[in-house]
Amino acid sequence: MNARSTVTPVRIAVTVMCLVWGSTWFVVREGLSEMQPFGSGGMRFFLAWLVMALIAPGIAAREGGGRPTWRLVAVMATGNFAISYGIVYWAEQTLPSGLTAVLWAVFPLMTAGVSQLQGTEARLHGAQWWGLVVGFVGVVLLFLTDVRSVGGDAVERGLVLLLSPLVSALCTAYIKRHGAHVSAALLNRSALLLGSLMLLAAALLFEGGISPPSTAKGALGVMYLAVFGTVLTFTLYFWVLRQASTVALSLIAYVTPAIALVVGASLGEETVTGWTLGGLAFVLMGCALVLRRPAGAGARA
Repeated sequence: MNARSTVTPVRIAVTVMCLVWGSTWFVVREGLSEMQPFGSGGMRFFLAWLVMALIAPGIAAREGGGRPTWRLVAVMATGNFAISYGIVYWAEQTLPSGLTAVLWAVFPLMTAGVSQLQGTEARLHGAQWWGLVVGFVGVVLLFLTDVRSVGGDAVERGLVLLLSPLVSALCTAYIKRHGAHVSAALLNRSALLLGSLMLLAAALLFEGGISPPSTAKGALGVMYLAVFGTVLTFTLYFWVLRQASTVALSLIAYVTPAIALVVGASLGEETVTGWTLGGLAFVLMGCALVLRRPAGAGARA
């Protein structure tokens, strides 16, 4: 299959990922009305593992790649699933879903910063460095306005939430460096199991047990997050990663928070203010500057 013939499938895959991931923030917050955060996340990833256990061998046979080491599995399970998602679920007990998604949109900025410290990517130049500053201004603006207006412990939870994309960026950089020739399907399958067990163990320790959803709506929410928000999206993500440039994937970071705001405002009656849009604009502008190629980079590539 040549590059041109993959354009439409890639666009469809990116669109599906944006729509599904944009909706998951609201579904997570809705589920927290019936379940505790760690238990809810643990059930989601355990169900996702059950599905991946069935389909991962077939996907791995087509994509190629070797079996992941236990170190890679442990890094992904601990960082990308248990810690990162555990923080998101915990933070959404207070923070609106759309605002949580907007704050998490700093992930590309943190990824760029981590790559600079580790020397795994080309050095940033000129406007790219300004992108980090602009994105930081957007985050500060959101904390001074929307996060502060939520009240309670929203500011504290918002600050802890920023650790989620940071941990994810660190773990993703490690996996990119040491897992280039590993099957993504097998890595995801094993990491989902270990990550789910970590979250379920945290539920037993800190939440007094694992409480399943008490209504059909809650059960459907967990199933949606597991099948569509985890298995489908991560499978598409790694397929697109092999078919298209990182620019196509960067579109997800731009579109997802906007969709999350629309879903939260329309279905959850969450407030979207001018400060919300302004902060989002600064964050996304920063991402755009950081991901922008310096002059001549295309020719060199």
